[in-house]
Amino acid sequence: MNAPVTYLQAFKGSFTSTLRWHQLDDLWQVLMDDADGGWYIYAIGEPPPTSAADAEMMLKFIEGIDELLRNEHNEEYCGIVYADNLQQPAFIKIYDPNNLGVSCGYSDNPPLPGWILSKLPPVDLPATLVPKNRKRWWQALWSKP
Repeated sequence: MNAPVTYLQAFKGSFTSTLRWHQLDDLWQVLMDDADGGWYIYAIGEPPPTSAADAEMMLKFIEGIDELLRNEHNEEYCGIVYADNLQQPAFIKIYDPNNLGVSCGYSDNPPLPGWILSKLPPVDLPATLVPKNRKRWWQALWSKP
């Protein structure tokens, strides 16, 4: 019998990049179809959520983060959203376009993602300094009607 996977084990697991924008569109569609599937939306630097998002919150987040990524990651490729499984995801890392460091490849000190979507309840990842503009974006996202 396998022991349940912990959040940190899932965080350190194997991931596949949405290298192209159309792959990100496909991933968003999978998530929209599963918007009420018990997803936790975690903004690194904020307290981890204690309950899963409802479908409305999930759809609002997908719309907001997609707009942010397309506006601020001015590249022909995406490559900053990683899922444990692109067809049936349970853990997704979204890197901040303005804090990439070495998000792919190898680094002794890789950056943390900006946001994580997971089916597992999150734990507080190591304290990081989150840029104030990202805190403002996060707060503004949830204050919009």
